Amino acid sequence: MTFSAVKPTSPTPRPAPAHTIVQVALPVPVRRTFDYLPRADQPVTELQPGRRVQVPFGKKQVIGIIAGVAPHSAYGDDKLKTLTALLDDEPALTPPILRLCQWATDYYQHAAGDVLGAALPNQLRNSADGWDERTWRWQLTQKGRLIGLEQLGRAKRQQDAIRLLREHPDGLHQQLLTGFGVQPVILRALADKGLIEQHEDGPARAHWRREQILAESPLTLNEEQKHALAPLDACAEFRVFLLEGVTGSGKTEIYLQAITHCLQQGKQALVLVPEIGLTPQTLHRFQQRFAVPVVSFHSHLTDRERLASWRKARTGAAAILIGTRSALFTPLENLGLIIIDEEHDLSYKQQDGFRYNARDLAIMRGKIENVPVLLGSATPSLESLHNARSGRYVHLALTQRAGNAQQPRFRVLDIRQKPLTHGMAPEMLEAMQQTLQAGRQVLVFINRRGYAPVLMCHDCGWYKECPHCDHRMTCHANPAHLHCHHCNHQERIPRHCEHCKSTDLRPIGMGTERLEDNLTALFPKFPVIRIDRDTTQRKQAMAQHLERIRQGQPCILVGTQMLAKGHHFPRVTLVAICDMDAGLFAADFRATEHTAQLLMQVAGRAGRGDDRGQVILQTHQPGHPLLQTLLAEGYGRFATELLNERKLMGMPPFGHLALLRAESADPRLATGFLQQVSLWLEPLAQAAQVEIWGPAPALMPKKARRYRYQLMLRADQRPALQSVLKQLAQHLEATAGHQLRWSLDVDPVTLD
Repeated sequence: MTFSAVKPTSPTPRPAPAHTIVQVALPVPVRRTFDYLPRADQPVTELQPGRRVQVPFGKKQVIGIIAGVAPHSAYGDDKLKTLTALLDDEPALTPPILRLCQWATDYYQHAAGDVLGAALPNQLRNSADGWDERTWRWQLTQKGRLIGLEQLGRAKRQQDAIRLLREHPDGLHQQLLTGFGVQPVILRALADKGLIEQHEDGPARAHWRREQILAESPLTLNEEQKHALAPLDACAEFRVFLLEGVTGSGKTEIYLQAITHCLQQGKQALVLVPEIGLTPQTLHRFQQRFAVPVVSFHSHLTDRERLASWRKARTGAAAILIGTRSALFTPLENLGLIIIDEEHDLSYKQQDGFRYNARDLAIMRGKIENVPVLLGSATPSLESLHNARSGRYVHLALTQRAGNAQQPRFRVLDIRQKPLTHGMAPEMLEAMQQTLQAGRQVLVFINRRGYAPVLMCHDCGWYKECPHCDHRMTCHANPAHLHCHHCNHQERIPRHCEHCKSTDLRPIGMGTERLEDNLTALFPKFPVIRIDRDTTQRKQAMAQHLERIRQGQPCILVGTQMLAKGHHFPRVTLVAICDMDAGLFAADFRATEHTAQLLMQVAGRAGRGDDRGQVILQTHQPGHPLLQTLLAEGYGRFATELLNERKLMGMPPFGHLALLRAESADPRLATGFLQQVSLWLEPLAQAAQVEIWGPAPALMPKKARRYRYQLMLRADQRPALQSVLKQLAQHLEATAGHQLRWSLDVDPVTLD
């Protein structure tokens, strides 16, 4: 059955001239666009960059994005295929997002199709359906307006539908008609008789209104907060602000009041958070404060939910968009402010595929759209801190906790040669008991999932390694199995040692799961709540855990770094850190910085209410100089010492890095490839004053059955490095074989 679709009339656009070539970016790992011919009836004005198109590619139809239009193709116009269809009435990607993607394509040396594809929700990448939500309304035809109701015989419901539509000459949408009791079967019957017809309406652009912005009154700011907020409110153009505030100093309130000022100008705000677990609680807090539409965008939403949020932001229906790194690419109709919370967090860096840093791209987006960008953290990255201290960013500081809260006291426990109970010193267990009996909550931090890091034979020392990775398998107890957290390989617990056949296999070390069991046995009167990736996989699981904690009953929180970021637990007065020593001696030059940030973030969960908190840190390295500086003089002094070290080494932010990674099932193929690349690069790099280090094995040489090696490039000047990388990417694409995977990582945050 067919219905007539009536669209608003408009002047007929001029068809595309015969010499017009459409350049399309496709989701393939090739660093170029593909040329197509427009259809003969295709108006040239409709071939706009940013519009989605469907095109033939090989034997399939794929969805791409128009990147540009050219008069001729380098491949010969007569050899080109023709576009199958234009999918939307207007570009899905706005000009600012296109400029951002083009910049990212050039800077990260990545395929344009992948970059543009990353800027679209999954639904738009994989489906030819339009993004602009269209509606259909039913309207009377000429015959329907004139027919006598008696001619419908005894069809009373059809008569009622005709009467209703005569009262609404412009027609009614399907949902409204259903609300009036007119069912689809009645409408189809009337359409068959030629009495009604469907009309397609364009997307509704219901902009948010600013008559009432706040749903609750803002908090009263202290003098430091007022001083930090003033330059933000006064700024109406691109500028980067670094808000360095100790944990609990009220950074979020600064965000909320800065957004209020933005909304009062009729503009939208984009807020990025590092972890999906933080998005629901941030969304809830923002929805409590504001009376305007607030939407979220992250990977725990369904494809349909993400598209709905994207559409509301794109059309101006949403005033505030909150999301993780992928939300960065969401078009906003009238962007006025970008906020990146916990800007130091590694989660902002995409670690595979298109390896972009959302924090850095957010700053570039702010520059393109000429809006202020606010970076917030208690432990800023060394790059951001250096930019602030050198004057590139405006440095805003909050040195005191908000309200009556005080900074927690640190206590370092030297556990060398000390008897431990389940990995914890007697002093720590005693402090936990006192805190719980006083009606307060305890947070125990250990950054290892599972029951134990290794299952070891007590007789010969054999331990189970992952057959696909150079890493020991983690022992889990519920359900009982061995699990590699790097490639996801899982096995049953073996019954005997594979080396000596002994049955005395013991879990060695401590993970969150084992710690939970031990603490439950040690403190049977108090609930133990474990929060890690294993306990928060189900939808709403994280929210349920947090709700239990916020009820305020004395309990023990056990968790990984998921508990360290942005959570406000006013009843937690003791933070117990079981082991942070590994990060002080890791091979990655950034490890010390990341360890210090994690330690200070975890410690910041203590004493955020009226009672002063305490942080107890167990260590085998109480005299480590950086640890002493961090705890005695604070993160600022610690960062200064690290910056001095980096300057001597020429490492970021005083130098610029890129990693060429190669991996293959045959290690000789990967190393041989990188050695050839190194020889090819040597004269080019020498002329540009770019250093080549390697090739060398990755920190984990074998992962998921593939051997991994890397080549590092370092330069004092970013343009010199970029010029070499551009030529390198072109060379690699032309010479690398199919048996080998390679990737370029510009500004890597880890060397693994």
